Amino acid sequence: MKKATALYFLKPKVITYREEVLPPLKKDQVHICTKFSAISAGTEMLMYRGDFPTDLLTDVSISALAGRLKYPMKYGYSLVGQITDVAKNVDRKLVGKWAFVFHPHQTELVVNLSDLFLIPSSITPLEALFFPNLETAISVVMDAQPILGERIVIYGQGVVGLLTTALLAKIPHSMLIAIDPIKKRLKMAKKFGADHVLSPLDKNYHRTLQHLLGVDLTSHDESAGADLVIELSGNPDTLNSALELAGYQARIIVGSWYGNKIAFLNLGKNFHRHRLQITSSQVSTISPFLRGRWNKQRRFDFTWHMLTIIKPSSLISHRLPFNQAEDAYQLIDQQPGSILQVVLTY
Repeated sequence: MKKATALYFLKPKVITYREEVLPPLKKDQVHICTKFSAISAGTEMLMYRGDFPTDLLTDVSISALAGRLKYPMKYGYSLVGQITDVAKNVDRKLVGKWAFVFHPHQTELVVNLSDLFLIPSSITPLEALFFPNLETAISVVMDAQPILGERIVIYGQGVVGLLTTALLAKIPHSMLIAIDPIKKRLKMAKKFGADHVLSPLDKNYHRTLQHLLGVDLTSHDESAGADLVIELSGNPDTLNSALELAGYQARIIVGSWYGNKIAFLNLGKNFHRHRLQITSSQVSTISPFLRGRWNKQRRFDFTWHMLTIIKPSSLISHRLPFNQAEDAYQLIDQQPGSILQVVLTY
């Protein structure tokens, strides 16, 4: 009888470890010993802080996250380990292979073959940890449908924001502006290809941003403003800033999930006159616009390919042992300016 230790959220800012008995291997299942898991500083921290609605399913597309959002619960969706055993009907050549799984933080697990991804030899286990965030960034860019030569503004340069910046930097554009209050993130955004990086804490922030986009609040130049604004900051107040900067018929893509935070929108100024579009982006599904040609498998394959190009492991700023997870969550919660990606090691 094999046992595992799993991380549970008990209540806001309180976590614990629980021992769980693993089920025996059934048909098409494997046993994985965890080596690394990544903590999401976005959605996962909403769970840690208790900023989530309790009337939603945890995740409709990830089998390991079945159930509703309520304490106590396991959460997390980026785990990498090695296959240590397989069911009788499964090829034993898989033993020793590295695999990625959408799964909460846990020392060992039993999963269906259909729920894991064998990590390609061209990708390191640490790079593979960024698979969920890069897939999310790809989904955001697909929903945004960027056009050549556009002026693009991205609010929020956390991991998903930085990966979105890296993707958009590879598309010919006239201007790519990354905005975040944390200098460490802005430095990485510049490295990933942003043309301009701005902090809303800077004294001349608004003036500089308006100058870059040609926005003059006293004129009605329809060619001015951002063509595309992407909101990934996790702060719903940012949407009003996006409405101010968006040009005529511009698109505003909301990739952030705000949990219980409410967005109060000022729709009495530019929204109607500029015929602005506000669109949600969510990685669990494929946009109806693309479903004729794209499915989840095709996007998965493209995500693995882009991991070999972007190589995001440079975003790992901290590694802490699994038994020090409480310190990891406190670090992200209390010192966001010091971190990019925190990884738990096993």
